Amino acid sequence: MPPLANSLIDRTKRTIVGEVRAVFNDRARGEKPVVRRPDGIFGSGSVIWRVHGDVTTMMVGGIAALLLQMLHPSVLAGVWDHSDFRHDMLGRLRRTARFIALTTYGSRDEANAAVERVRLVHERVRGTLPSGAAYSANDPHLLAWVHVTEATSFLNAWIRYGEPAMSAADQDRYFAEFAQVAEMLGGDPIPRTRREAHALMSAMRYELCADERTREVARLVLESRPQAIPNMAFQALIVRAAVDLLPYWARRMHRLRSTGPAKPLVRAGTSAVANTIRWAFH
Repeated sequence: MPPLANSLIDRTKRTIVGEVRAVFNDRARGEKPVVRRPDGIFGSGSVIWRVHGDVTTMMVGGIAALLLQMLHPSVLAGVWDHSDFRHDMLGRLRRTARFIALTTYGSRDEANAAVERVRLVHERVRGTLPSGAAYSANDPHLLAWVHVTEATSFLNAWIRYGEPAMSAADQDRYFAEFAQVAEMLGGDPIPRTRREAHALMSAMRYELCADERTREVARLVLESRPQAIPNMAFQALIVRAAVDLLPYWARRMHRLRSTGPAKPLVRAGTSAVANTIRWAFH
């Protein structure tokens, strides 16, 4: 490859890595960085440490999970009525990422404190749907939906871009491990295997719907341009990879087209980014 092309690729890699570091720079926001602790809920031999430690796949899976979550009218109402998502979508993603990091890698005290903070926030997230039905963010049923969308999306992204040959046994171990966090939050029922996760998502599909509010939130997730991530090509790639990760029925409900002929490019590009960031963070 010509030297000029190599130089351009190297600059692009450095830019992407720098932007990702900025997004997840806890110290810059006055927060204590999360340190991997041996006295946490899990440990270095856990599957959840492996899955949740990959920046790119967690970003792809996180966006896919949000798109799935908002298809439930009660989850959407909680975001719509109580969240500053219109002006702070990146902040919402950061807070979710920090919660996942603390409960996965932090000490038991840090994990318990993170869970308690979320439960207190959820206490204030309650209201009435346009249909007149009441909703509460601490509803075990809704917590189960939020959890299963995250667990399934994080794992699917990891398998696609991190560990394509991941064994079925390790996949089940991941669900069983992550279930502990969901149960601490009060979710029920919580799947402990991939088969149980698939069954729960299938059962809850009948509660899902998409309307103008759903599409507005989805548009903000997919089209917002946070100043912290000025590289639009990088952001667009991650978003396309997240849409590509969605089950066909979710894309249809959101009126999102599949990546189609561009699918190989999206997957190859995301794999390249994942490998670059993996190298830079380890």
